[in-house]
Amino acid sequence: CALGCAPMLYSKAVAVALCGLCAVHGFSPAAPMTSRVAFAPAARSLRVAPLPALRKCAVMPMMQEAAAVPEPEPEAKQDGIMETLTTASFFALWYLFNIGYNIYNKKALNALPIPYTMAALQLLVGIPYVGLLWLTGLRKAPKLSTDNVKTLIPVSLGHLGTHIGAVVSLGAGAVSFTHIIKASEPVVSAGLSALLLGAVYHPITYLTLLPIVGGVALASLKELSFTWVGFIAAMGSNFASALRGILAKKTMGGGVGENMDEANLYAVLTILAFIFMVPISLLLEPPAAVASAISAATGAGFTKGYLTKMSILAGAFYYLYNEVAFLALGRVNPVTHAVGNTIKRVVIIIASVIAFKTPISTLGIIGSTIAIIGTLLYSLAKSKLAERSARWRAPRLSCGALAATMLVCTTEVDCATI
Repeated sequence: CALGCAPMLYSKAVAVALCGLCAVHGFSPAAPMTSRVAFAPAARSLRVAPLPALRKCAVMPMMQEAAAVPEPEPEAKQDGIMETLTTASFFALWYLFNIGYNIYNKKALNALPIPYTMAALQLLVGIPYVGLLWLTGLRKAPKLSTDNVKTLIPVSLGHLGTHIGAVVSLGAGAVSFTHIIKASEPVVSAGLSALLLGAVYHPITYLTLLPIVGGVALASLKELSFTWVGFIAAMGSNFASALRGILAKKTMGGGVGENMDEANLYAVLTILAFIFMVPISLLLEPPAAVASAISAATGAGFTKGYLTKMSILAGAFYYLYNEVAFLALGRVNPVTHAVGNTIKRVVIIIASVIAFKTPISTLGIIGSTIAIIGTLLYSLAKSKLAERSARWRAPRLSCGALAATMLVCTTEVDCATI
């Protein structure tokens, strides 16, 4: 009977055989007495546990195996609900901070048309925040060698180019128009990946680029706020963003430094980008030009308090939306992440149109819709068809290296393929 209740499959088989033999010899009237006597010692030697336990094991084995499967505990269900709510909260904050950045940034640029100085200020605002976290120990400070910093410099330059292009484009045209052009980023990413990495995707993936190109062309054709400066700057931002992801793949395959999680990597890249941004802003917009822009703004009725508030809020929301984006995107799979990015783009365009009462032509609405749907299809196709494509296989990246390709506006580009 002890053998009958044993967890091992072999023991179960032996127990069933013994129980069957017991039944044959014990209840068959035709069974000879000698067989019973010969079997009795063995049966007595097996009496370790009470007989009812054997009957229970032998009669209902399937019910016992079914009962062995643990039911989800209430605590586990509660944890699952909390995880879902936490992820949803991160996505909501990501959208909210992103909308706030685009609105405050545009208001600041409308009053102070000095995009390079504004770009430098936005990079600067987040540095005291993360510095305070490091000093108080609320977040572990990164440990980097000189070689680690040299490795991060090219990636930080890509980060800088992405930010400059976006700020210049937002200052030159409507927020909605900039994000329509930014939707074409996968086209640039696919081209540079093929050229620099030899990455070849599935043909269907390339077909999804056609609605992106066509949609952006339609939206730009009759865009009432179209400017060549805004268009070229947005495309430059796309180029720098895609290049940043490629540089991260090639130089950060094994990760860099210590305590370099996603948040710290973003902080370090922001600090390096600000260092390089300072001479650029001073060269293109010297202090005299900045003072002249402030004087013109105050003369137009803007107070210095308003200018300061809009500028600082733009920088704060810029840093926060990127940091929350890491928390949100790190909790979902590539498909959910692609859908989330598409929804984010739509939300920003709608919010900016409402906030600034931006007029959009019917052709612009149709074109932007096609381009955004194309971006979603591209992300989904690249994720689903990755295993069947004869593309370049990148080495497994560390958490920090993966995060380098997810900064600012590039979350829809490379995350699904790394």
